[in-house]
Amino acid sequence: MADVAPHFPLAAVVGADQLKLALCLTAIDPKIGGVLIEGPRGMAKSTLARGLADLLAGGAFVTLPLGASEERLVGTLDLDAALGQGRAQFSAGVLAKADGGVLYVDEVNLLADHLVDLLLDVAASGTNLVERDGISHRHAARFILIGTMNPEEGELRPQLLDRFGLNVALSGQTPPTERGQIIRRRLQFDSDPQAFCAQWQGEQQALQQRCATARERLNRIELDEQSLNQINQRCFAAGVDGLRADLVWLRAARAHAAWRGGEAISEEDIDAVAEFALRHRRRNTTPIEDSATESRLHSNPGNQPEQQDSGQGSWGELPAQNVPTAQRRQVPSWPKKP
Repeated sequence: MADVAPHFPLAAVVGADQLKLALCLTAIDPKIGGVLIEGPRGMAKSTLARGLADLLAGGAFVTLPLGASEERLVGTLDLDAALGQGRAQFSAGVLAKADGGVLYVDEVNLLADHLVDLLLDVAASGTNLVERDGISHRHAARFILIGTMNPEEGELRPQLLDRFGLNVALSGQTPPTERGQIIRRRLQFDSDPQAFCAQWQGEQQALQQRCATARERLNRIELDEQSLNQINQRCFAAGVDGLRADLVWLRAARAHAAWRGGEAISEEDIDAVAEFALRHRRRNTTPIEDSATESRLHSNPGNQPEQQDSGQGSWGELPAQNVPTAQRRQVPSWPKKP
């Protein structure tokens, strides 16, 4: 069997700290529901996603081709074999091959909506059911879903966005010092992948061990009422639809607590993953998330308007002006009853 080509180590990736954190959290708790990565081309989105597979215990990295058919995705059943041999002969698709690993979907926003729906349903249930002419086959399909998209090439429907657990946006403006580091490390890897991976083996193993330790700690951390209540209030203030944001946020906060070595969810954990859970679900254009704003609301339960600072006024308001009598609109009086 041919050796598998080595992946660029996640520990060697320069920058992208928020994305690396989100990927590690999904490796700690796959029930978070995967990650949607947004950003322009050339931002190493696939490199980072491949690095996630190395954090799992023997997890495979499977890519879904952009033009894949539904049969390629879910697999096929051989009816002739079923009729002749009395058993269903299943030809595995991408979902079966990704079981236990990472399923990477590049440019998921360009994938047909019905395939995205199907993909997300299986990712949530962990089971793929294939049916054809009264014959069915069911198999496990537990994988971490990583989707990428360039918003300039089209958006995902809000219903599909909500199905991704976490959302991270990458900026296309990388500082010059980081750009130089990225290029040098990439050239070293391309020149001799084995030597480069050996050079970063210590850091990569430390990252793998940290994730493994966090997974063991995870179930000992309670999903407590105090954290849930705080997340409920902040989701309501952000105007999110449905309840998936609350559940994802709570799970991600617990995974972050395990990641930092804590024994309980703290406000630090809730704040650290807030944008991951809210970014693609937020409907309120002026979300109330900071504690200072929330405290002002609690101290003013009637939502009475606060006094403006002198000389500032309200943004966007114009001062009152007198309108000449000749320009005033004459509103006819309502006809009197006879």
